[in-house]
Formats: sequence, structure tokens, C-alpha cells
Amino acid sequence: MESSEKEIIQRNVVAIFEARHLEQRFKNSDKLRVKFGIDPTAPDIHLGHTVALRKLRLFQEQGHQIVFIIGDITAMIGDPSGRSETRKPLTREEVEKNLSAYLNQVSIFLDISKVEVHRNSEWYEKNGLPLLVDLLSRVSVQQDLERDDFQKRIKDGHTLSMLEAVYPILQGYDSVEIKSDVEVGGTDQTFNMLMGRRLQRTFNVPEQDVITLEIIEGLDGVRKMSKSYGNYIALSDTPEDMFGKIMSISDTLIGKYFKAFTSVPFLEIEANISTMHSRDAKMLLARTIISDIYTKEKALVAEQRFSDVFQKKDGDEVAEDVFVADGIIMIEFLKKHHGIKSNSEARRLLDGGGVHCGEKIFSFNDSITKKNDGDIIKIGKRHFYRISII
Repeated sequence: MESSEKEIIQRNVVAIFEARHLEQRFKNSDKLRVKFGIDPTAPDIHLGHTVALRKLRLFQEQGHQIVFIIGDITAMIGDPSGRSETRKPLTREEVEKNLSAYLNQVSIFLDISKVEVHRNSEWYEKNGLPLLVDLLSRVSVQQDLERDDFQKRIKDGHTLSMLEAVYPILQGYDSVEIKSDVEVGGTDQTFNMLMGRRLQRTFNVPEQDVITLEIIEGLDGVRKMSKSYGNYIALSDTPEDMFGKIMSISDTLIGKYFKAFTSVPFLEIEANISTMHSRDAKMLLARTIISDIYTKEKALVAEQRFSDVFQKKDGDEVAEDVFVADGIIMIEFLKKHHGIKSNSEARRLLDGGGVHCGEKIFSFNDSITKKNDGDIIKIGKRHFYRISII
């Protein structure tokens, strides 16, 4: 198996249904139709989305056909994946506006001119109610409610609309229409993608293989990268903003971000990057990501501007720009950005009045909130941090 094919089935992959079948298709040199579904619920995308786009790029470089399904119908329902409450439905106009910006950003990773693009309204509006009746007859209520998200919603007493219950069936049928060979998506899409296999079976269409990918934590290092949580790096961010945000991540995310958001080989990550000082590793990570999204020249300019923040000018200290989540407690800020190792060390610093913002002296229980956006926090006599809330 070629190295690129190993990358396809290994890098950031959680599971493959069915791995042996997919490997055999590679051995046979089959040209595959690789499906990726998009519900354009927002006008831009973030680094978390690029895990799948990088996987698609590997497929495209091997000559396989990438097929985008634009969920202009399903976006008006709202994907219930990972949700504890009903999503706000979108209008057709909102979907089309978001889609235009989305595809422009996707072109950073894929040759859009070679991507086959379909809207699922092509078959749902054409066939209407008869198709819906046919689809619903092929899936039992018990099969649909096997989904963990649905079970949890029901158990917690939250509303589950009939539209949401139908969503996995509609997304799954897209695979039937385009005769998908492989579908790629995050682990939160596993049920929807396996529904595609189930429906293909009932329509006597060869079942697609499914590749599920890791969901990557955002800048807070806890929750998945999401605009809803404000812990994301958008592809539309400037190189300077990207650089600052990447430099703000915790050390524990460095290796994961290299594997998820760059093409640096595993062996190089493990052999070289893991031995670097964390600040140097983050700078290399930021430079690599920004070079891929923009250009190497813009990455170097962003790096220089970031580095200037750490340099003394005429004997004066310059504040370091840091990006933090709204509501982060001071103890976590000190541990993440100031190198404090323990809660007790942070408490001693705070109780001793060593953390200031203007006239305010932070205490152990204080948090950094939106009202601190743009403020400079002084720690001790020589350390200054300019706060940007994300």
C-alpha cells in the first residue's frame, strides 16, 4: 500500500467501516467516489473542519472523485448530531449565502474545479412526498432511535422533533443517489454515515465504506473546536490573529494539532517536534499552518510581528498578546500562560497581590471576562499580558 493510502486510513482516523474492504479497493486501484456532506449553517469554517478537508485532499491527489453534497434541504432542518436542543432552521437564502463563502475557503485545500457538487434538493424537490414515504418505510422507529444523541435527549426530557428524527435518513439517502463508495466525516456523524450504508443496502446499491475522524479540541483544550464555544481559529482570521491564537494553546495540544492541521509526517512529529521547547514547537506549528492556508511569506511576517511583542524596546517591557476564553478563572490563566505549575503556587501569587490590572488586584476566585478585552494584566514586576477574549 502506498504511503498516501496509509495516511488516508491512519492519520486522525478513529474507525473505518469496513477497513479490509477499503484496503482491497486500494489494492485493486479502483477509482472511488468519495462523499463529503456539508450543511452550510455558517458563512465560514475553522481549523476543525480542515481535518476532513485534508483527508479529501489525499483522496483527490490519488485520482479519486470527491463529491460534495450541499445539504440545502437538510440545513433547513438542522443536524441534531451532538445537540441537546433543536437547532434553529435556516432559510434557503441563508444557506446560499453561507455556501458561497464556504466553497471559497474549501478551495484552499481542494481543486474545486474537479469536485462534483450536488444539492440534495435535486432529488428531494424533484421526487417530493413519494420519495419521503418510500424512505420512511425502509427504516424502523427502533432503528432510528438507536442513536445515542436521541436516547439522551429523550432521557433528559428535551424535545426531539420529527424533522430531526428524519434527518439521518435524508442524509443517508444522499449516498444512494450519488452511489458513494466512501464517506468521510467526524465521529459525531457516525450514525448518519452508517445510515447511508443501511439505505444503500435496501436500494441494492453497493455499500459505502465509512471513515470517521477525530474531533479536535479548541483553544480551551477541553471542548471541541466550535464557533458556538468561541474556541476556534477561523480560516478567515488574519495570519497575525492565527499566529497569536496558536501560540495560546496548551502544550498538551501541540502534537495533536500537528497531526490534525498539518501534513508533517508522524515520525517527524514524534522524533523532532516532541523534543523541542514548547514555545519553539508552537511557533513552528503556527508557521506551518499559516503557510498552508496563506503563504510562507505571510507566515514569516506574522511570526516576526508576534516575536516583536516579546522583545524589549528602549529598556521597556512590551506586553505579550494572549487569546483567552471568556470566563477563564485566574488560576487557569496563570497555569496556561504564565507557567505556574500548581494551584497552590497560583494561590500564593494571587494572595500576595502579584496580579494586577490597572488598580484592580486579582484574587484567587476572580475570572477574566469580556470586560477585560484589551486590558493589560501585570504579573509581578516584569510580565505583561494584553488580553484578547475569543
